[in-house]
Amino acid sequence: MRADYLIIGSGVAGLTLALKIANYYPGRKVVIITKSEKGESNTKYAQGGVAVVINEIEDSFDKHIQDTLIAGDGICDPEIVEMVISEGPRRFRELVLWGAKFDKNPDGGFDLGKEGGHSENRVVHHKDQTGFEIERAILKQVGRTKNITILEYHFALDLLMHDKKCYGVYLLNENDGTIEVCEAGYTILATGGIGQVYGHTTNPEIATGDGIAMTYRAKGRIKDMEFIQFHPTALYDKTSSDTFLISEAVRGFGAFLRNSAGHRFMFDYDARGELASRDIVSQSIYKELKENQEKCVYLDCTHLNPEDFNRHFPMIYSHCKSLGIDIAKEWIPVIPAQHYLCGGIMVDKNGKTSIEHLFACGECSRTGLHGANRLASNSLLEALVFSDRIFKYIAGRSLISLMLTYEFPAWSTVGKAEIAPDYLKQKKEELQLLMRENVGIVRNDADLIAVQKKIVDLQEEVEVKYHKHKVTTPLCELRNMIQVALLIIDESVHRSKNCGGFLKVNDCLIS
Repeated sequence: MRADYLIIGSGVAGLTLALKIANYYPGRKVVIITKSEKGESNTKYAQGGVAVVINEIEDSFDKHIQDTLIAGDGICDPEIVEMVISEGPRRFRELVLWGAKFDKNPDGGFDLGKEGGHSENRVVHHKDQTGFEIERAILKQVGRTKNITILEYHFALDLLMHDKKCYGVYLLNENDGTIEVCEAGYTILATGGIGQVYGHTTNPEIATGDGIAMTYRAKGRIKDMEFIQFHPTALYDKTSSDTFLISEAVRGFGAFLRNSAGHRFMFDYDARGELASRDIVSQSIYKELKENQEKCVYLDCTHLNPEDFNRHFPMIYSHCKSLGIDIAKEWIPVIPAQHYLCGGIMVDKNGKTSIEHLFACGECSRTGLHGANRLASNSLLEALVFSDRIFKYIAGRSLISLMLTYEFPAWSTVGKAEIAPDYLKQKKEELQLLMRENVGIVRNDADLIAVQKKIVDLQEEVEVKYHKHKVTTPLCELRNMIQVALLIIDESVHRSKNCGGFLKVNDCLIS
């Protein structure tokens, strides 16, 4: 198989890039690989919206830039922050032209929400299902574009590397188990997040850090993996293994955080109260739970108009109702959950990785925008801007010079038995528990070093199984998750200064 442009991942970053490059070169072949069905991605589950400067009377690029830099706690790249925020309105208008619908106010303008860390209302949204709406609109456009092929249920195993350059991937067809070489002029990783490394996460099952692990194995540069963002308000439901997100926009709408005694505690930690940045809110909840020996805190919406709440957050309202929670009378139990990775594959302002012909965008990439803590709703913005930057960089470049006469060896699967699913499930849960207990909101070096040894032992065990057994997606995902876990731990051990989402117990507000 050969593609002119090979995109791995079908979220907003991968789809918008595919659409632009396919329309620019109608005679060239664009292939999108996704290991699930085409609509399944981290984008699909984004509730909040897109942070973008629309109202230039009350808002400005400078304000958005400052909010982003403050949230990132000194680790952002100021040049990248300025670039992304200033290009944001143009990229947002493209979404609207592609058919994405966003909520309007009574005057006909966009209804701008406010979330933690933002000094102004600037979050455009579609109810509490913004990502789903964006994915719907772009997939519709992609379906009309003849030179885009989407391969569902195909899993990228490893990068095709020759002479330190990337020429595509080894590709597993999940339907029949065959593995083939898929060569490409340019390969773009848009593989999303790493939430399944922790298990208790707002991310979908597919978020196993595959692109990061593949790039690391190919000796590409990875950075800032220690900066894990925990969303402060995932629904606490001990009867379910699924994690349901209560959008930050609910706090922007006026909800209060309370502990079990009813105390509105966030002003004890930050003058912004519930609208402090996510790192501060999550760390504050952690302290409340630790001090009071409680399982959860509560989001109080009882003072809000229930009809207005239902109109703005229909999915959240109906989900709470299905659990017997009447938001007009009862508090919503919440707890932090892993939500977003601020680091990842290092890229420059054009999305180029340290490996030639390989690009990355979306959550798997480390662009310099988020620093130590992502400002709410900046991720969809980042994906839109960097997919456009990659498009503009590769659009004017010839594919002829990328042709390769080297023949990549076939991937042999002869005589190998499939590994027992129970083994994979057990080892995955073992990894997730180790990460939750030792590499969470608050960390310390003793636990990090101890758990590092355990996960290295697990990696060695799984690597033996990997080479002895038939390659399957769950086996490869576990292998990738273990590698990602070790990258997070290694960078956590080596970082000495607390900032943003990174917190060691010896120098922090928890002590």
